[in-house]
Amino acid sequence: MNAPVNFDNLEVGFDVPALPGMDEKDIQTPCLILDLDALERNIKKMGNYAKAHGMRHRAHGKMHKSVDVLKLQEELGGAIGVCCQKVSEAEVFVRGGIKDVLVSNQVRDPQKIDRLARLPKLGSRIIVCVDDVANVADLSAAAQKHGTTLECFVEIDCGAGRCGVKTSDAVLEIAKAIDAAPGLKFTGIQAYQGAMQHMDSYQDRKAKLDAAIAQVTDAVEALKAEGLEPELVSGGGTGSYYFESNSGVYNELQCGSYAFMDADYGRIHDKDGKRIDQGEWENALFILTSVMSHAKPHLAVVDAGLKAQSVDSGLPLVYGRDDVKYIKCSDEHGVVQDDNAVLEVNDKLRLVPGHCDPTCNVHDWYVGVRNGKVETLWPVSARGKAY
Repeated sequence: MNAPVNFDNLEVGFDVPALPGMDEKDIQTPCLILDLDALERNIKKMGNYAKAHGMRHRAHGKMHKSVDVLKLQEELGGAIGVCCQKVSEAEVFVRGGIKDVLVSNQVRDPQKIDRLARLPKLGSRIIVCVDDVANVADLSAAAQKHGTTLECFVEIDCGAGRCGVKTSDAVLEIAKAIDAAPGLKFTGIQAYQGAMQHMDSYQDRKAKLDAAIAQVTDAVEALKAEGLEPELVSGGGTGSYYFESNSGVYNELQCGSYAFMDADYGRIHDKDGKRIDQGEWENALFILTSVMSHAKPHLAVVDAGLKAQSVDSGLPLVYGRDDVKYIKCSDEHGVVQDDNAVLEVNDKLRLVPGHCDPTCNVHDWYVGVRNGKVETLWPVSARGKAY
């Protein structure tokens, strides 16, 4: 785990946006804050769901990039480990004490493969995705070089249109190659349908997952027929976990955004046609921002612009208010429509980011808040780890 932060010599503003014990109104902005009560409720809820449905939950670390948040997911939600998308992310989590790490992506560069093969020496189980037989020999050579074992998932493209193979024959070919390769272990299947996670309609999402489940089931049956029954069939996201967990074929979930929530995920509908941020999950992550100018009567300018967030999935929402609206942004400024001039300079607003993953990646710290007071600070441990 991260070494505990020593706050004794840290200065607010210069080193950190806040210190434990401060009032929320005194936090330096723009920064990320976590509503610790909401975060803990989200984590416990997913943990209870996974346990009740006999599923492992491997929390997706690319969302928060935080060893501390992942430890909380293990402690309160029973998460069995972490998904990472990059070797550099995996290195951070392994060195932070996480013992079961999946790189839910392909690793092809020779130097990255070499780094990956060293990680089991630090005491963690390492799994990596494969979608090309040619990758098997390189992974095997690196594992043998370092005297380690790398476990492998064969990745299926079950609708995302990115990495992965599409046929059961291709899955079987790669699995056989892995099984025969020294230093490697065939562990299972990666089958994450990412393309449908943000579709508004529950029924539309279900239709996409029905097709994916049929594809995965066919691959599993082909593997079983050859004596290669997968230990793990892994996938599922915040927009689909209920489909995978009731499929009869998946046994591991990879949900991430449920813990924080964002505006893009929040708008999708549950089976009753209700937004999932209005009952299923709570907003726990916010960009705290301050009004820095109100020179125009109907517009307030805040200090959270493009450099404080990602807007690839849309602009942030002002949390808990319908009298003001965030309408545009530039590098250092956000413009808030304030027709009734209710805001004043130095007022603070909580913004729900459009997309939590890349927003978290541009900040150094999470400020954990409970009952209006700063309780803790956690570093964004794997911030910038993109290689």
